[in-house]
Amino acid sequence: MKLRIQIATLAGLVLLGGCRELPRYFVSETTLAKVDKRELKLSDVESVVPQGVVGEDSVALMKAYIDRWVRKQLKLREAEQLFSEAEADIDRKVEEYRQDLLIRKLDRQQVDRNIDTLFSPRDIEAYYSAHKTDFRLDRPLVKGRIVRFSEGYRQALRLKTLMASKTESNQQDFTDLCLKNEFTVTDFREQWVDFPEFLSYLPAVQSQNHDPMLATTAVQEMRDSKSHYYFQIEQVCREGEPVPIERLTATIRRILFNQRQGEIIRRHEEELYHRAMEEGDIEIYCDLKTGPKDATEKDKK
Repeated sequence: MKLRIQIATLAGLVLLGGCRELPRYFVSETTLAKVDKRELKLSDVESVVPQGVVGEDSVALMKAYIDRWVRKQLKLREAEQLFSEAEADIDRKVEEYRQDLLIRKLDRQQVDRNIDTLFSPRDIEAYYSAHKTDFRLDRPLVKGRIVRFSEGYRQALRLKTLMASKTESNQQDFTDLCLKNEFTVTDFREQWVDFPEFLSYLPAVQSQNHDPMLATTAVQEMRDSKSHYYFQIEQVCREGEPVPIERLTATIRRILFNQRQGEIIRRHEEELYHRAMEEGDIEIYCDLKTGPKDATEKDKK
């Protein structure tokens, strides 16, 4: 078959996007280009010229679009000739993809309409209790705090004593003393952090083994050339132990959300199936015990 390519004149399109209307013969169904039986209409490309682009610029955009369209059709034509034997398989995959898109859209509609996105602390705790062995730490986590102050501070011993104290009044004195002297306090007592992150606030050599620090809850200390550091590790979760629930709350919420989505989709499928069975919309011609039956067999009886 001889290849035919026809491209309509664009002279009249100079006015596209300008202050004057297109000539009457340039209507939406005007053919701008044709490759074999495939046609490109003006209505297909009107939107490619942004508002405000006029004159030669608008024509240049149109010409570029038409050129790309023609090249695409040529490649598509050759592909269809070369892979004609695979066309049925391609059509099947396209149809499967179309069906999958529609079903996913239906599932999403059902989920959006019926999902409950609220999860109580009891829901989180119940899942965690049942699955905590599935979540194991691959590195230690700690809770604690660090105070950094200038080397040579005269009340360093008092600061250390206050930091180690368990009484509320002494803890308030510790806070007041740090604020008064503008000491840097890094407080991780309310959240679990990776032990290496905790160490990053100290003059600790990362390549060294710092595990002995985890063996005590007492106030420990370090120094560098300018500063003195007191630090206290109050709680430790070691490698191999279950991940604390505080670190898993967001993950568990996602898991529970996905479970609820699955339950909604399965429930909707069951409703569709039973309704169709009751209304006689389903006929199955294959008995797992006796094998396939002729689809017309039922009608003959």
